Amino acid sequence: MAFSKPRLAAGILSIACASLCAAAPPACDPDNGGIQLPPGFCAFVAVDGIGAARHLTVAPNGDVYVALLGEGKQKGGIVALRDANGDGRFEIKERFASTSSTTGIALHNGYLYAALVNSVERYKMTPGQLKPSGPLEIVVTGLPGVRQHGDKGIAFDGQGSLYVNVGAPSNACQSPDRRTKVAGQDPCPLLEHNGGIWKFDENKLGQKQEDGVHFATGLRQMPAIAWHDGGLYIVMNSRDQLDVFWPELFTAKENAERPAEPMFRADKAGVNFGWPYCFFDYGEQKFLLNPEYGGDGKKVGRCSEMTNPVASFPAHWAPVDVMFYSGGQFPAKYKGGAFIAFHGSWNRSPMPQDGYNVTFQPFGGAKPSGKFEIFANGFAGKTPLKEADAAVARADGVAQAPDGSLYISDSQKGKIWRVLYRGDK
Repeated sequence: MAFSKPRLAAGILSIACASLCAAAPPACDPDNGGIQLPPGFCAFVAVDGIGAARHLTVAPNGDVYVALLGEGKQKGGIVALRDANGDGRFEIKERFASTSSTTGIALHNGYLYAALVNSVERYKMTPGQLKPSGPLEIVVTGLPGVRQHGDKGIAFDGQGSLYVNVGAPSNACQSPDRRTKVAGQDPCPLLEHNGGIWKFDENKLGQKQEDGVHFATGLRQMPAIAWHDGGLYIVMNSRDQLDVFWPELFTAKENAERPAEPMFRADKAGVNFGWPYCFFDYGEQKFLLNPEYGGDGKKVGRCSEMTNPVASFPAHWAPVDVMFYSGGQFPAKYKGGAFIAFHGSWNRSPMPQDGYNVTFQPFGGAKPSGKFEIFANGFAGKTPLKEADAAVARADGVAQAPDGSLYISDSQKGKIWRVLYRGDK
């Protein structure tokens, strides 16, 4: 007996919902998978051991795509995850794409976009199909990228443009880099092709850096980028080792606390955020001149001309991903706010390392509406943490699920947490 098209479609829908729609809400782990959350929230580990997980993105049917760091024996590329039985855990894991190191990843207008160190690629996707149905397409190629600050994040403005960060392979534009009492190059030649955001046509293939628009400059490293309320938000990794290279001007404590991790907003091309000439002081909440350019921890100089951040976070926390929450599961205060994955510090010795968390920054429209708060903590596994390599986990990506829950990825062993709001339940 032949089914009519409406009856066939309804049958397919009911089969899909048998595991996705009718299943009981996932059960959280008794210890929230080892992390701490605010009251009313709980978490479980949806998958473990997938490799060094970086950014991730979620399809409307709940499939998750994770970008993987490629380094040493660790293979990069992408892993696709599917919950086959509706329990919230991912039983199906499919790897595809090249084994190159990948960071930025996004599902957008029927394509899966992925940012490698030197390029942005995409695959045509078929709804409901786990792996791509179309061939690899190269959107942008030939981007600068080396091991130091080569990772790329991506964002879309919803008007046909793709934004890509190009980090600067330097601490403060010294030559040679990271040397005691060496002045910074002035002007810094790296800023021509590095240390900024480039804007491209999301649908044009084979673009090179010179085909894009140099949208923002004065940024050191910033894979944490996201479009929100008419602007691009960028959370930047600030400079290192003030005390090591300028010991007569800065103490170890000042190095550990002063150079903030700033959040910037760029809503037009040509904005300058100050690197390498300036750093934003977390305590004083203003730009100061870097010592490589004549600063002494007090001078402002040319930094008065730079565009101030909209928010700032403690020194060396290492922001690596940011997303704005649009779901309905979490309480109202989270709507429109930013979740930021902080990878954690290495540059606070002899003081304990810090960061290793997911922080929430409330927003009201285009501007922050209050002080940030640590949302998810405990990834490091121990307190105090003296060495970064001793951390049990390091938050690296944040993504929203269709039901409004939150996924968090880990780059140490490849663990993915799913965070749910249960209120008083």
